[in-house]
Amino acid sequence: MSDETETARDGMPLIGDQFPEIEAETTHGTLSLPDDYEDEWFVLFSHPGDFTPVCTSEFVAFQQRSDEFADLDANLVGLSVDRVHSHLKWTEWIDEELDVDIEFPIIADERGRVAEKLGMLHPGAGTATVRSVFLVDPDGVLRLILYYPMEIGRNIDEILRSLKALQLSDDEDVAVPGDWPDNQKFGDKVLLSPPSDAEGVEARLEAAEDEDYDCKDWWFCLEDA
Repeated sequence: MSDETETARDGMPLIGDQFPEIEAETTHGTLSLPDDYEDEWFVLFSHPGDFTPVCTSEFVAFQQRSDEFADLDANLVGLSVDRVHSHLKWTEWIDEELDVDIEFPIIADERGRVAEKLGMLHPGAGTATVRSVFLVDPDGVLRLILYYPMEIGRNIDEILRSLKALQLSDDEDVAVPGDWPDNQKFGDKVLLSPPSDAEGVEARLEAAEDEDYDCKDWWFCLEDA
């Protein structure tokens, strides 16, 4: 591995890595990640700055869908490089002007230490955190990373869909097709992992005749979710 790769690897966690231990000040007090959400999922998302229109619309959207995240045992956590005081005044404005009470904690990463550790500070973005989303599982493993440009607000449906898909994959040892659960060709069916050897291929073909599988070939088998 080159020195450059090692530096990039050490600079930010990747999918499948353990989420780094972080202690940060938030609008709800001190938060330790991932320890404070042990045995639970959490969704950490950053925004470029308080009192900005796209970020405001996103925080309202996350809060309005918070019950759906809670139903999936997932906690919401926001972050930007603004101070706690700014976060509090901003959420106060959202409550007064938009009638939405932001109930999840927002990390005040004033010195950018958390954002830098997680790769939330990109060249060209100045000191503002880019729109990042991190899905972390109950074992503290980073399972999904999404980045959005400053001009585009996030799609909450996609974040919820990804969370549901990951949980289903963990529980049933399956994969999900594109656009699941509304795939135009396969609906909400899920995909079985392809066999890894000749014996597994034969067993899969035999099982396909007896089980409730929809196999197009030995490597492409679907079943009901």
